[in-house]
Amino acid sequence: MSKPFDMELFLAGVLTGSHATRRRHVRQAKIIQAAIAERWQRDAPWGWQRKHLAWFLEHRLERCSAATRYYYSLTVQLLSLRLQKTWKFNI
Repeated sequence: MSKPFDMELFLAGVLTGSHATRRRHVRQAKIIQAAIAERWQRDAPWGWQRKHLAWFLEHRLERCSAATRYYYSLTVQLLSLRLQKTWKFNI
């Protein structure tokens, strides 16, 4: 039996800002994680590729407002930073 991945601990090193901002990033990262796990069965961000995050931004958020897509793109940038990748996304 494996322990569920702790997204809050994963992002702790790169999170800055107010408590509400940090909470929002963690909540959004968990939503991203769940969507990628459902689609590709990749629970931990260590196994993610650029295409997984690009898919989330392009397809899962296609009916969301521009503001929502923007805030999720900030969370994706934090995930990329934490993974030490230089991924760029067109939002």
